[in-house]
Amino acid sequence: MPPPATHPLAAGRLGATALIFVALAAAAPLSVITNTIPIAYAGNDVPFVPLLFPAVALVLLLFGVGYAAMVRRSPNAGALYSFIARGLGRPTGIGAAWLALFSYNALQIGLYGATGLLAAPLLDGWFGVSAPWWAVAGGCWLVVTLCGLLRVELAGAILALVVLAEAAVIAGFGAANLIDPAAEGVTTDTLVPAGVVDRPAVGLLLVIAAFGFVGFETTAAYAEETGRPRRSVARATYLSVLGLAVLYAFSAWTTSVATGPGEIAARSVDGGELLFDLVGDRLAPWAVTLGRTMLLTGVLAAMISLHHTVARYTYALAREGVLPARLGHTGARTSVPIAASLTQSVVALLTLTGALLAGWEPATELYPWLTTAGALGVLLLLLATSLSALLFLNRAPNDEGPWRAFVAPALATVLLGALVYLAATDLPALLGVPSRHWLVLAVPLAYAALVTFGLLFGVILKTRSPITYAGIGLGGTAVVVAPAVPAQRSPGAHRPDRIQRSA
Repeated sequence: MPPPATHPLAAGRLGATALIFVALAAAAPLSVITNTIPIAYAGNDVPFVPLLFPAVALVLLLFGVGYAAMVRRSPNAGALYSFIARGLGRPTGIGAAWLALFSYNALQIGLYGATGLLAAPLLDGWFGVSAPWWAVAGGCWLVVTLCGLLRVELAGAILALVVLAEAAVIAGFGAANLIDPAAEGVTTDTLVPAGVVDRPAVGLLLVIAAFGFVGFETTAAYAEETGRPRRSVARATYLSVLGLAVLYAFSAWTTSVATGPGEIAARSVDGGELLFDLVGDRLAPWAVTLGRTMLLTGVLAAMISLHHTVARYTYALAREGVLPARLGHTGARTSVPIAASLTQSVVALLTLTGALLAGWEPATELYPWLTTAGALGVLLLLLATSLSALLFLNRAPNDEGPWRAFVAPALATVLLGALVYLAATDLPALLGVPSRHWLVLAVPLAYAALVTFGLLFGVILKTRSPITYAGIGLGGTAVVVAPAVPAQRSPGAHRPDRIQRSA
C-alpha cells in the first residue's frame, strides 16, 4: 500500500449548491445551445427537438437513483471508477479508471480547439487583431492551470459566477425570441410531435442530446469535499440534470419561435451563428458581444471544471496505489491534489502541441474528434456504473428498497445501453467523418485497449501486490492484515499461517 496522503482532501468546503454549479459548468450549456440545437434542427425530419432533452433527462434521472445509492454507500473521489470496481470487480474498475481519465482529458483538451474560433470575433471587435488558435489555447491553458491550483471552494465560486451569467444570457436571449417571434407568432409546433418522423434521425439526435448533459456525473468526484456527501451529491446530481433539461428545451423551443417552425431547418444551416443572428435582429449589438463573451467564458469554465475532475480521479487512483503515490498527495494549505493537477496540465499541453505539429484543424478536427470520443467514453462509463449499481446493491442489500436497488438501476441500464448502441451505429456521423475514416475504427479500439490494459493490470496487481489490490475502490480505507489463528495440528506437521485481509 502507498503511504497515505500527507494532507487529504478537505471535507466540508462544498455544499450541494456549489456542486450544482460545478456540474453545470462542466456541461458548458451555452456552447451546447449554440452548437447542438442548430445541428439537431438542420436537415432532420424531427420537428420536436425541444422534447429530446427532457427524454434524455428522464434516463439520467433514473441513472441518478442507483448512482446516488452508491455515493451513499461510499463517498469517494474516484467516483465512477470506484463504483464500477465494487460492482463489476476490481480489474474492471481499473479499466474503467483508464477510460475515465482518457474521456475527461479528451473532453477538456478538445475544448481548447474551439477557443480560437470563439475568441476571433471578440479580438477583432475589441482590438482589431487576429491571433492563431494555439496562442488563444495557450492563454486558456495558463488560466486553467492556475485555477486548478486554487482551493476548491474558490474555484467553485468562480464557476458559479460564470454559470449564473450563462443562465441569465440564455434566459434573456430566449425572452427576446418570445417577445419578437416570427410571423407565425408564439407557437408550440415544435413541442407537439406530429406526422411521420425519421426514426434513425431520432436515435442520432437522442445521442447528441445526451452528450449535452455530460458533466452532471462529476458531482461524485467531489463527495469527500462536501459537508454532507450522501445528501449533497444526490441533490446536486438531480438538480443539475433538471436544470440542463430546462435550459436546453427552453432554448430549442424559443429558437424555433424566432425563426418560425417552417424555417428553423433552413436557418439552422448557419450552425453556431444562428443564435447570434437571431439576437442581432432583436437586440443591440452589445448583446451579441455579451453572448460571444459568455460563450468563450463558459467553455473556459468547462475546462476548469473538467480539469478539477481529472485531478481528483488521478488523486484517488494514486491514493489506492494504482498510480504513483506522489500523485496522491495534496497541498498543506489548499488541500488540492497539486501533483495530479499539474500532471493534467502537462498532458493537455503535450496533446495540444502534438495536434499542432500534426496539423490538425482546431475547429473541425481537434474539437469535434476529441470531445465526441470523450463524451462517448463517459456514456460507456454511465452504462457500466448503472450495471454496477444494479449488481452491487442487490448483492449487498441495505435499506435502499426495490426502487433504488433494482427497478431504477435496471431501467437505466437498459436505456443507457440503447443510447450506447445508437451511438455505436452512428459513430461516423457523430465524429463528422466518412464511414471508412480511420477514426471510426480507432475510437472503439482505444476504448477496448484501455479496458483490456486495466483488466491485465488488475490481474497482475492481484498477484504481485494483493494488499494494494484489496484496497481498490475503497477510497484509501485501510486494509487490515492479520495472521490467522493457528489451527491445532499434530506434532511434526508443518503448515504456514494463513494471511487474512479485510477492508
